[in-house]
Amino acid sequence: MLIAVVARELRLAIRRPADALSGLMFFIMVGSLLPLALGPDSILLRQIAPGVIWIAALLAVLLSQHRLFESDYADGTLEQWMLAAAPLPLLVGLKTAAQWLAGVGPVLLATPLLGWQYGMETEVIAVLLLSLVLGTPSLCLLAAFGAALTLGVRGQLLLALIALPLSIPVLIFGSHAVVQASLGLPAAPSLNLLGAFLCLAVLIGPWAVAAALRLALE
Repeated sequence: MLIAVVARELRLAIRRPADALSGLMFFIMVGSLLPLALGPDSILLRQIAPGVIWIAALLAVLLSQHRLFESDYADGTLEQWMLAAAPLPLLVGLKTAAQWLAGVGPVLLATPLLGWQYGMETEVIAVLLLSLVLGTPSLCLLAAFGAALTLGVRGQLLLALIALPLSIPVLIFGSHAVVQASLGLPAAPSLNLLGAFLCLAVLIGPWAVAAALRLALE
């Protein structure tokens, strides 16, 4: 059943590429339009690049995750999950992991292009990619928690109000790691904090999402 859950999510992403690629298009547009507005100042672009790329990644995750459980809620899949032998937090975690792979994977592939557009060096881009790999799963779990709390409520504003404040530590540590690398300083402390936050999110996030789904189904 666990394999079937992951395979189902990946098949849905392939059948509906617009949903999976909407976050990627938003990420590219936000990251590409800002340099055009600020001009060709390479020093300024390198200074703002970490924050801009991380904010674009955060908004792309929220955009791709706001309807995470809507189809499952409409067709009765969530009720079946409640009755399944597998624990609901495990199913939620697998669904979120599959959505991360389908929605954030293309964003990670496009990140070096944005890094080169901002004039970032190869070593700095590598740190940026590592920070996104460590940080975006936490963002997906936070967005899944917000999507579960707002299940059945129209609009994305409430999801943003829930997920954005919780995402601030990831945003700070992720951008700080890239800034440290661009200055030639060690980025390991910030990356370690991102890893610690990811461990905490993996340990707590699926159970919090499962509890929110149970409340929505009552």
